[in-house]
Amino acid sequence: MQDLYGLPITCTNEATRQGIDDFVHGFISFQTKAVIVLKAAKADPENGLANAYAAILYMLLEAPAAPGLAQPFLDNALAAKGLTPREQAAVEAARLFVADNIPKLIELCEATVSAYPRDMVMLKLGQYHTFNIGDFTAMLRIAEKAQPAAADIAYAHGMRAFGFEECHLLDDAEAAARHALTLDESEPWAHHALAHIYLTRGQVAEGTAFLESVAHHWAHLNSFMHTHNWWHLALFYISAGRTDDVLAAYDTHVWGQNKDYSQDQVGAVSLLARIEFAGINVGNRWQDVADHIAKRGADTVSPFLTLQYLYALGRTHREEGETLLKAIEARAEDETKHDWQVWRDVALRAAHGIAAHAAEDYDDCIRFLGKALPRLAECGGSHAQRDLFEQIHLDALIRAGRTSQAQQVLEMRRTFDPDGIPLNTMLAGVYEKSGLPDQAAAARARVSSD
Repeated sequence: MQDLYGLPITCTNEATRQGIDDFVHGFISFQTKAVIVLKAAKADPENGLANAYAAILYMLLEAPAAPGLAQPFLDNALAAKGLTPREQAAVEAARLFVADNIPKLIELCEATVSAYPRDMVMLKLGQYHTFNIGDFTAMLRIAEKAQPAAADIAYAHGMRAFGFEECHLLDDAEAAARHALTLDESEPWAHHALAHIYLTRGQVAEGTAFLESVAHHWAHLNSFMHTHNWWHLALFYISAGRTDDVLAAYDTHVWGQNKDYSQDQVGAVSLLARIEFAGINVGNRWQDVADHIAKRGADTVSPFLTLQYLYALGRTHREEGETLLKAIEARAEDETKHDWQVWRDVALRAAHGIAAHAAEDYDDCIRFLGKALPRLAECGGSHAQRDLFEQIHLDALIRAGRTSQAQQVLEMRRTFDPDGIPLNTMLAGVYEKSGLPDQAAAARARVSSD
């Protein structure tokens, strides 16, 4: 048999083949049908590829329980006979993922895409892991290896677009994303890449109009893609001062899809924080988010995720925040992990900065976060997502009365958000405190002109 992209698979059962296809397409298109592979793998425990994909799916939960859930499927995959070399690579990818040997897994993904450029699972998995360590040139390189063999696959171009975008090659990113949409106008990762491009270029009105025009395509996607693309649209609403729209986007689309999922949780955290920094009252919305995050316990699966969990717990003064901070300190000392130095040198400093912000010790927040920010990409997340930590640092500068430093940051931010209402409101206040009334008036004029 063959999968949907014409790659040979060792399979004699039609239901298993369909489960494999559902995972491949669901994984790269962010559709909920990806989970069908779990049923297929359980029904066909001797099929190595289906069971490898099931193990990978569980690992994508990004939770401490994930390896235990993945292990039975991995055991089945490792025992499977007669697999092709490509299928053996998928089984090995699952094994390395469960074992947390991410450097070897990335090497394997890239080698597999080089040999089998239509293997969209290994392309997506490779990009997922290179993104999580901030290796954006590797993200792009893996995507490029799929061309031209995958030229007919919209999702390959969407992944290529995001690789270009994270490397700040915006013209190339836009061309790839728009080409993806000529192949499939619903391709959500291409929508996502264009959201980043509009944001980076400061094209708030254009970005808003585009995302609103394609938002209907996200309605039935998995919770990550549904919430995350709406999160991007909400950022434009914040800049434009559309308070009612941003709160409605949060309540209807960003929080409430899957409250126990890591990505939904950090999307809610980072959007709520941004809304507050923009001077908007969020009411009691923090409590529900923090209640769900508190259930995670000492979750240090990912530094990028963990730092945002910590912010929510600190913002609501939960005692679990202190427990999580201690877990971060312990993780930074665990030299058996491949990324322990990132935890020690970057995440730990950022964590102490976040904890200091929650304690209203703004000088310590500035000191610790200031050391972490230049290397924060190593913790994962896109530059748009990591901007949360820049905003925490900026908030501390303003609250600590460091107007000169705050002015520098705000004017730099105005290069990509020139007419942003919250930004220019903050800038007017900083100029007033700096004894520069003309500059303050110019900033206020930019607010009133909108």
